[in-house]
Amino acid sequence: MTADTATIERQSGIAVWRQIADAIRAELTGPLVDTDGKLPPETALAARFGVNRHTVRAAIRALVQEGAVRSERGRGTFVTRRARLTYPIGARTRFSAGLQGQATDRGLSLLSAATEPAGKAVAEALGLRAGAPLIRLETVGYADGVPVSRATSWFDGTRFADIGAQVERTGSVTRALALAGVDDYVRRTTTIEARHGNAEELDHLRLSPGAIVLVACALNVDLDGRPVHYAISRFAADRVTMRIGDDPAV
Repeated sequence: MTADTATIERQSGIAVWRQIADAIRAELTGPLVDTDGKLPPETALAARFGVNRHTVRAAIRALVQEGAVRSERGRGTFVTRRARLTYPIGARTRFSAGLQGQATDRGLSLLSAATEPAGKAVAEALGLRAGAPLIRLETVGYADGVPVSRATSWFDGTRFADIGAQVERTGSVTRALALAGVDDYVRRTTTIEARHGNAEELDHLRLSPGAIVLVACALNVDLDGRPVHYAISRFAADRVTMRIGDDPAV
């Protein structure tokens, strides 16, 4: 048994094609691909992982859907050469400003807006009583048409009752807050962790099963120190690198 076939755990409960997609993804910047970025043919990959070609094709299809590779008829499968974006985390972290110079088209798409009672954790973060009305926004952030972030944001439902409509209209949390009277705000705290994306995150970020997301939990406050925005943002780890300490211009 080769080292590669040993990595395939057939009784793990994880589909074999998914394990192969994960293994290929991990090697896309290594010796698996040639100098032109071309992957080995399906027959070679099937032999390497000890599976049939149909299983390899399923893995390749997932990676094509994710955008990690592309298939060219008559030529083979190639790595998609795409520079990873750098997302700065600083006192004034803004999605669009943070990606300035790296992507021409940047913005947010509002998936949904809802009013809900504040749970304990969010209430404490925003300085509200438990059960107070909150506005919860679900958004996807894009850079040149590619989804790079999936965020859940909470706002004081009394202070920012129209925040959902303003984010939908402007495509920006910063501009929406300005319309609500918050001309500037700063990041009080940020925590970051990495994990496998869940089904909903994979769907919105166009990732294949097994992909890693970077999860940033952040609290923003106005210049008087009053909380205005609590958010949990998930970034596609193979598309975004986070850099701590930068303050991009707003």
